[in-house]
Amino acid sequence: MSMVENIGSRKIRIVDTTLRDGEQTAGVVFANHEKVMIAQMLSDLGIYQLEVGIPAMGGDEKETIKSICKRNLKSSIMAWNRAVISDLEHSVDCGVDAVAISLSVSDIHIKHKLNTTREWVIESMVKSVEFAKKNGLYVSVNGEDASRADIDFLVEYINAAKTAGADRFRFCDTVGLMEPFSIRKAIETLRQKTDFEIEMHTHNDFGMATANALAGVLGGANYIGVTVNGLGERAGNAALEEVLMALKIVYNYGIDVDTTKFREISEYVSRASGRVLPEWKAIVGTNMFRHESGIHADGAIKNPKNYESFDPSEVGLMRQIVIGKHSGRAAIVNKFKEYNIDIDNVMADEILKKVREFSVAMKRTLFDKEIVQIYHDILNDNGTKKSPTA
Repeated sequence: MSMVENIGSRKIRIVDTTLRDGEQTAGVVFANHEKVMIAQMLSDLGIYQLEVGIPAMGGDEKETIKSICKRNLKSSIMAWNRAVISDLEHSVDCGVDAVAISLSVSDIHIKHKLNTTREWVIESMVKSVEFAKKNGLYVSVNGEDASRADIDFLVEYINAAKTAGADRFRFCDTVGLMEPFSIRKAIETLRQKTDFEIEMHTHNDFGMATANALAGVLGGANYIGVTVNGLGERAGNAALEEVLMALKIVYNYGIDVDTTKFREISEYVSRASGRVLPEWKAIVGTNMFRHESGIHADGAIKNPKNYESFDPSEVGLMRQIVIGKHSGRAAIVNKFKEYNIDIDNVMADEILKKVREFSVAMKRTLFDKEIVQIYHDILNDNGTKKSPTA
C-alpha cells in the first residue's frame, strides 16, 4: 500500500517553530510576553510540539523559554541547539522536554561553512545525542541543508543518530531548492534505508514550502515543521495554517487541531512580527471568502460550495459579497435584500452602471452606505419617493 493510500492510518504531528525560525525572519523580534502568548495560543490550538528558541543565547531568550516551560502547556517544548554540549546544558537548565540538535550535512556546508569533514559531523552529532538522552530528553537530529546532501551520507548520518538514541531526523530543505516529486522520492529512500522517523522542514524560496512538506509526508515523513503565516528565514517556511488545512481538506486527514482559531493567531503573530497579513494570504486572508466578480458572487450566493472549498467559519473568517467594478446584477439584488429592499432587474442594472463608474473612478470596491446612496440618487433622479426602509 502506498503512502498516499495509507496517510489516514498514520499519526502526522505538527512541530511549530514560529518562536525560533519564525523569529529569525530578518527584522522580526518578538517581545518576551508575545513569545509566551504565542506559545500559549499554539498549545491551545493543539499543536504537538513547539520549538521555542535557543537557550544558548542566554539573557531574555533563556528566561522566556523558562517562562514557557513553567506554564505546563499541553504541547511538548523543544529548544534548538548546535551540536555543542554547553548548548544542551542551557536547554536542560530551561526545563524543556525536547531538543533539536542541528548540524550541516551537505558537502558544501561541511567544506565551506564548517571547514571540517563528514566524520567530524557524525562524531559531534553522536556525542550530543548521547548527552541529551542521558538527561532524559526527546531528540530531533537536524540535517541542515539535507536537500543538497549526498543521500548515502544522509543514510549513514541517520543510522548513527538512531544508534545513539535519537528519536527522529529533521530533513531541512534549507535553501528551498527542492520540488515535490524529488523530495517525496528522497524521503521514501531514507525511510526505506533507515526505518527512522522523519520531520519535514521546508523553506519557501521558490514558493513550494507547503507542497514540499506535504510531499515529504506522502514519502513517509510523520512530522511537519511549520510557522504561523509562513514566517522564517528569507522567504519563510511552510505555513501552519496551509499545511493543516491541506491535510484536512485536500487529503481528508482527520487533524486534531482547532482550526477555528487560525485567523486569530495569524492576526496576533502578524502584529507581533510587524509583518502585514495580506488579504490574499492562503487560508486566513480575508479575500479567501470575499467575492466580487459577477459569476463568482452569483455562484456563491446560490451555493457557497460553488466557489469555496471549505466554510469560512472553519478558520475563523466570514463570507463577504463585495460590490465593485466586476460585480453582477445578482450581487446588487442580494445586497439590497440585506436592507430589506426589493429591487427589480431594471433598478439593479441602473445601480450596477453607477457602481462600476464609481469603482473605476475610486479604484476600489464600494462601501454599503455608498451603494445605498446610489440607490437614493437614482430614486431622486427618477422622481420616485425614497424607500422608508433604506
